[in-house]
Amino acid sequence: MTSRGIALALTVATAVLAFAGPAAGHARSMSYSTWRLDETGAQVELRIKLLELTRQPPGHPWTQAFPAELALFVDGAPCLADEARRSASAPEGWAIFRWRIRCERSGARAIASDLLRASAPSHTHFLRIDPEARAQTQADPTASPGVRERVLVTGRDGAWAIDGEAGDAAPSTFASYVWLGALHIATGWDHLAFVLALLLLAASLREVAGLVTGFTVGHSLTLGLAVLGVVRPDSLSVEVLIGFSIALVAVENVWLMAGRDRWILRAVLLALGLGAAISLFGEGALRPVAWLGLALFSGCHFALLRSTARPGGLRAAVAFAFGLIHGFGFAGILMELALPTDRLVAALFGFNVGVELGQLAVVIVAWPLLHALARTHATSHRWVAEAGSAAIFGLGLFWLVGRNF
Repeated sequence: MTSRGIALALTVATAVLAFAGPAAGHARSMSYSTWRLDETGAQVELRIKLLELTRQPPGHPWTQAFPAELALFVDGAPCLADEARRSASAPEGWAIFRWRIRCERSGARAIASDLLRASAPSHTHFLRIDPEARAQTQADPTASPGVRERVLVTGRDGAWAIDGEAGDAAPSTFASYVWLGALHIATGWDHLAFVLALLLLAASLREVAGLVTGFTVGHSLTLGLAVLGVVRPDSLSVEVLIGFSIALVAVENVWLMAGRDRWILRAVLLALGLGAAISLFGEGALRPVAWLGLALFSGCHFALLRSTARPGGLRAAVAFAFGLIHGFGFAGILMELALPTDRLVAALFGFNVGVELGQLAVVIVAWPLLHALARTHATSHRWVAEAGSAAIFGLGLFWLVGRNF
């Protein structure tokens, strides 16, 4: 690369550091609700990350907005909702709102989500109906309704009909968790950016297989450990490290195309040292020892890359290492759903299958195009690799800085 590619990366980095404001701290926009239905309406509990509340200016009337955006309908007519009350006790980094919905008539019920339409048009909401409360409203008291869940995406999905034959169907199936995993990877821009960064310099199908296998094994392992409760990492630190993984792989692309210049590695180590210095004053999610660990990892990785002419194997190893971090990010959805033990394994397997199918779809589309371009027009391919690496580096740095601070 040339100086052009390096200049692109530096320009992107400068823009990111200049404009990474509060919005940079947002990961995927998600929320969760639990509904307890009865004959007169419902009791609703909404759980949402505090970061989501910063999408609006201070003083925004969330207690009025949420009951209006997450509504219960009877025969197409909205039920009346009280103003929400914010709970004083909530897990760190979360807010909990509760409100009562009263329906003046009986009929076919449906739930619709229009949460955060103005600020997050593709907000993903995970809705759960409490089985015990729902059982009280059934004509047959001996029936076992099971847990009911549905994913509603703001601006895309309509209302969920919860009565009648469709509403009384079996609880979430294996296929629904496959779909949930595919949806998660399709809307997980950070995970997609990481996969694309790996593919930009992949020279052969064998190398692609090694990269994808390494990433898959890594994230499958930690996804299972986190969902089964064996390991419970800090979610914000995981999001920061995901940003770091994207930025580092993009820098690795730049370094390889630039002839493995030492100054690029020195710049990476200097930046990580600066992060450690800032964290000494209590700023950011990562502590000094974490920044120093990232610097040690980066230095060792680049030293190993320098000593080999064929970096494919080492890149597969780093894909596995960073896959371990991304797996903790994937696990967030299933962990927050708090599924019963008897459904956890099926949900975990189905979700992971969905993630793999979504990831495979990206690889099947992207790599053949890159490979064909490399064979027919090497100069254009190099430009795409340079510009793509610079853009992905900017995204990774954006997420790293925003999520950490």
